Amino acid sequence: MLSRLMSGSIRNLEREYNCTVRLLDDTEYTCTIQRDAKGQYLFDLICHHLNLLEKDYFGIRYVDPDKQRHWLEFTKSIAKQMKSQPPFTMCLRVKFYPPDPAALKEEITRYLVFLQIKRDLYHGRLLCKTSDAAMLAAYILQAEIGDYDPGKHPEGYSSKFQFFPKHSEKLERRIAEIHKTELIGQTPETSELNFLQKAQMLETYGVDPHPCKDVSGNPAFLAFTPFGFVVLQGNKRVHFLKWNEVTKLKFEGKTFHIYANQKEDKKIILTYFAPTPEACKHLWKCGVENQAFYKLEKSSQVRTVSSSNLFFKGSRFRYSGRVAKEVMEQSAKIKREPPEIHRAGLVPSRSCPSITHGPRLSSVPRTRRRAVHISIMEGLESLRDSAHSTPVRSVSHGDSFMPAAARTRARRPPSSRTRPTAPPTACCPPPWPSAAWSWPSPARSTAPPAASRRRRSLRRARPAGDVAEFGPAGAAPSHGRAPPRREATQVSKFVLSVLRLLLVTLGLLFALLLLLIVLTESDLDIAFLRDIRKTPEFEQFHYEYFCPLRRWLSCKLRWFGGLLIK
Repeated sequence: MLSRLMSGSIRNLEREYNCTVRLLDDTEYTCTIQRDAKGQYLFDLICHHLNLLEKDYFGIRYVDPDKQRHWLEFTKSIAKQMKSQPPFTMCLRVKFYPPDPAALKEEITRYLVFLQIKRDLYHGRLLCKTSDAAMLAAYILQAEIGDYDPGKHPEGYSSKFQFFPKHSEKLERRIAEIHKTELIGQTPETSELNFLQKAQMLETYGVDPHPCKDVSGNPAFLAFTPFGFVVLQGNKRVHFLKWNEVTKLKFEGKTFHIYANQKEDKKIILTYFAPTPEACKHLWKCGVENQAFYKLEKSSQVRTVSSSNLFFKGSRFRYSGRVAKEVMEQSAKIKREPPEIHRAGLVPSRSCPSITHGPRLSSVPRTRRRAVHISIMEGLESLRDSAHSTPVRSVSHGDSFMPAAARTRARRPPSSRTRPTAPPTACCPPPWPSAAWSWPSPARSTAPPAASRRRRSLRRARPAGDVAEFGPAGAAPSHGRAPPRREATQVSKFVLSVLRLLLVTLGLLFALLLLLIVLTESDLDIAFLRDIRKTPEFEQFHYEYFCPLRRWLSCKLRWFGGLLIK
């Protein structure tokens, strides 16, 4: 009995694992979840712990053993997504920045977004002028340490805090001056809201940069913001495409393409190269999700997108979740008492490096001052995004064939005694049954030859019942057996019917194949096809059966092509 209990407890432990999530205020949330739990379950646990209702803006990010970052997919199992062994370590981050932070319904949501943008400012993702940087840092001071107090804040107190990757003493003095004179009396809520409104006006608000290179080999950073697609080069925004101008995003290997239509039907194609195929796929998936979230009116309009053209798909992905407009409508319906917010006081160097540099053992380093000697763009370069998995370029082909019809040839029995036939007429009658055979009437026949007269005399000499017993040499066929010509005709009709049935079957199979290709490979946005693609049975068929078969056929085709070339 004791052994059974022990074995049962061991099995339960094997089905569970610990998971630690680092929150935006650098605290940690640890829980035990089932091995088959999906990402949505863990995300709901965290949101319940934070008392967060406007949760669609946030996501869970993790780093695999290859130091590649991923967004946890809520519709899939956590254990299957993680490439490492438990316990797992992840972090909560803002995945979709609100277009207007002031429009957020609850203060807890604004506070979490404030923490995220403060991290962006520290890591160099939020680029700004010196004057804007001083104002943002002063808002942070006011929100987290309150009004200036000469007794608590000695001269040079702002130099103890690290707001940016690098700043000068002049900027520190300017931050302290603004904090002392312009922000007196502001509550933490007001300072955080002013900070968000100021940050929202910057060009790099909501930027999560992905390092790439352009066609000339120059380094660049691609990013997706609430307002569109951005390309940064050397601290400057060189391209900006609104979401309604972007028509398609696709990738092939390390190559990432952006298709857009601007004014006067001007079509633009931007091409960039990611460090690895995994980074390129991650870039593509982030773009697909951001475009769906900010551009669409309803989540029902979300459709599965492909990474390449019609027949050679690298990957397929579909954003799951509500879009920005639905989130705002749902937030307006929230009616509850504002949850209590536990703000932690700002400590020196509290804005510690985040998960972008990989997992770390301690969540809150307590160094008094961190000497960070990197420029803003060097801070961007330290954020190396990665991807989910290597895209697979598959080739689909079909084998056409044509069945060969069997040719039959009727043979007449070799006999010296031939059966008399009726003379040809304008309309040939159908073959008669064997029992109804008779000699042609004298009115339609000429004088019978000598052989016919001999047969007639022989027939008169024999009984009528003996006519059916003639063997191969006899003229009369046996009862119940079709004549040779009629047998050949029946065989021909049977072969034609089989051929017709085979051709119809092939036609139906070809039509079903075309429909399957259109469903799995095309980008046609038709209600009928969209409804089929949304069914779980079709998605299971596509990912578990169709994609492996397509890869197998592609491999065989390449192997055969290599043989032909050799």
